[in-house]
Amino acid sequence: MKIKELPKDEMPRERLLQYGVENVSNTDLLSIILRTGTKDISVKELSSTIINRVGGVNNLSNVGIRELSNIKGMGIVKAITLLATIELGRRINSKEVVIKMKLNNVEIVHDAFKKYFVDLKQEKFLAIYLDTKKCLISYKILSIGTIDKTIVHPRDIFNEAIKVGASSIIIMHNHPSNQLNPSKEDIEMTSQLIECGKMMNIPIVDHIITNGKEYYSFYDKEIKTNK
Repeated sequence: MKIKELPKDEMPRERLLQYGVENVSNTDLLSIILRTGTKDISVKELSSTIINRVGGVNNLSNVGIRELSNIKGMGIVKAITLLATIELGRRINSKEVVIKMKLNNVEIVHDAFKKYFVDLKQEKFLAIYLDTKKCLISYKILSIGTIDKTIVHPRDIFNEAIKVGASSIIIMHNHPSNQLNPSKEDIEMTSQLIECGKMMNIPIVDHIITNGKEYYSFYDKEIKTNK
């Protein structure tokens, strides 16, 4: 059944106007984004098919353009529209990274940079460079590795720190497994980088492990352990 053939109180846009955006179903929201179906499939049927195919609306962010466009009734244009909408929502929910923003709290740091680690299937290593007032000078992705390993040389971290005139560094990487506790390799790498920071007089002030939603902070753990 086409949208225009539905009773008015079942039409996605009309339901949103009547009940509010927060009170309509995932299928209706997706129908509004996609706008139209095909000659044989209504947009509501298409939306329901997409959600079922990916295993729920929460999995939409894990689907690529090829998989979406191969669903009958989608095509490349609708797939692009949907992925763009998902990415916009992700950016809206993330704190904007602004040069000179103050990063003196692990929650602020994680909120600002977690968007770079959402739904990743491999490890990524990010270095965040601060001035003497703990304000952001710059940040740089230094490595993208495998599902359980990323290799970063201290030279890469501190060469960039010298280049931008950083006074301290926060390092951040993800665990695609969603397990936030540091591995033996994480602990060894952190200790090595802390020692290098002392020699360079550019301290590593924290190492944050994230899954894009939650985090583990070496600094927080040390403070809590020493209390």
